[in-house]
Amino acid sequence: MNRRKSLQLIGGSAIGVAGLIFADWKWQILDQLNHTGFFTFKEEETISAVAETIIPEGLPPILPNPEAKPIGALSTGTDQYMKKVFEHCYEKEDQDLIKSHLNSLVEKGFLKASKEEREAMLMALSNSENEGDQEFFKVMKSETITGFTTVKEVMVDYRNYKVAPGIYTGCVDVTSNA
Repeated sequence: MNRRKSLQLIGGSAIGVAGLIFADWKWQILDQLNHTGFFTFKEEETISAVAETIIPEGLPPILPNPEAKPIGALSTGTDQYMKKVFEHCYEKEDQDLIKSHLNSLVEKGFLKASKEEREAMLMALSNSENEGDQEFFKVMKSETITGFTTVKEVMVDYRNYKVAPGIYTGCVDVTSNA
């Protein structure tokens, strides 16, 4: 193959990759602009970031099953659970408190912060003098833990939960002594 044809292929490949990156970027912007739902796009990202901060990805197996894969809040769908619970199970006042604190975290740069900075921001809410801050932290922490500990991956793989322990034998002949 000659040099000119090689340069054309490399150039075409570079333009193709750049086009794919641009298309992905365009779809991300469209997702943000066309987002519908109870929470805004940023609020949903913040819920996911809070869940990931409380229970990070890659936790090693902690109970008897050594073959279990490392998991975290996002891989188990805990953030999706939290969004549904906040939307459908909480009163309007509590939803407003959650939304205002989520927006406050976005303004403070929570989404762009490092893991340590996120932990510090959440601990500041926990130790705050403001009862609303403390309540927000308690709600986020408790719902993250509840959502994480009740999924199949944790219950079956980590806690060896059995739906019907023991052996069930149906249709057994029974003799009577009558």
